[in-house]
Amino acid sequence: MNKNIAVIRGDGIGPEIVGEAIAVLDAVAEKFGHSFTYTEAPMGGNAIDACGMPLPDESLAKCLASDSVLLGAVGGPKWDSQPSHNRPERGLLQLRSGMELFTNVRPARMFDVLSAACPLRADIAAKGIDFVVVRELIGGVYFGEHRTETVDGRQKATDIMAYAEHEVRRVAHVAFQMAQKRRGRVTSVDKANVLDTSRLWRRVVSEVAAEYPDVELIHMYVDNAAMQMVRDPSQFDVVVTENLFGDILSDEASQITGSIGMIPSSSLGEGTRGLYEPIHGSAPDIAGQDKANPIGTILAAAMMLRYSFDMAAEADAVERAVGETLKAGYRCGDIMDEGGILVGCREMGAQIRRRI
Repeated sequence: MNKNIAVIRGDGIGPEIVGEAIAVLDAVAEKFGHSFTYTEAPMGGNAIDACGMPLPDESLAKCLASDSVLLGAVGGPKWDSQPSHNRPERGLLQLRSGMELFTNVRPARMFDVLSAACPLRADIAAKGIDFVVVRELIGGVYFGEHRTETVDGRQKATDIMAYAEHEVRRVAHVAFQMAQKRRGRVTSVDKANVLDTSRLWRRVVSEVAAEYPDVELIHMYVDNAAMQMVRDPSQFDVVVTENLFGDILSDEASQITGSIGMIPSSSLGEGTRGLYEPIHGSAPDIAGQDKANPIGTILAAAMMLRYSFDMAAEADAVERAVGETLKAGYRCGDIMDEGGILVGCREMGAQIRRRI
């Protein structure tokens, strides 16, 4: 099978971690007889430096012409002085919108060998952490109207959160279909006791739930959900929520697994093309020092194989190789523990490739 992958290396440690993920994909291609072609698509701070904008039209066109997109990380202090509409992160929002990627899927899974790195109490961690956050991605307050004005001599800022029924319905279907393949439970997170958008969200999710009688639906307020994730994360299977709440809760979910460097993410739309990335930032303080953990990006590449390319065996091979490498004791700095073998970004990638 031949696939064209648009590559956004990004800023900071982005080029390092993406390089290791590409090397893993090449190892998969060799083992399983595939061919992957990579097309470079600048985005983020590097694109601002080169073109004056975070997402050049040419880069978006390359992503739209690809079978899927692999992204490292964008942003950094160098571009903090940019106006809000031209910051590196704005390019990511524009890319999601341009590709019509309305669902973000972020697994929160703790590898057993890394349980000591979990910040929760040992008795809580022992129950295991294995759930998925399904986040609506191109609606809500991030894509609503933003306005700053002067009223009676004082500045006032307004951000509009808006949702339409179809935006809620389509992401709810993704969550319920995912739960059918997992443990059959959906927790829908909202703030329906305060927000009209959440009351709409709760009604539509309940209507969708009627189409999936084999899946249990639980409604939970966002503040309670944040508490429950640290009190007993084992209760969750699939969590579905809107954009802002999902942004916050998925970061919390990633941290309780032990390290933000271990978690992949996929953004999907109606078709098979998606955007795959680790959830962490560009970490400019360690860029170019061979200290970054590439596992989140490598697992994102595995998600690409599974969800966009229908290559389940290939994805299993990558995930198995990651697990075996960790069991062998290899650790990057962010997951280093007593008795572990400290390695850098390049060596971690090499160890994983050897086990595919």
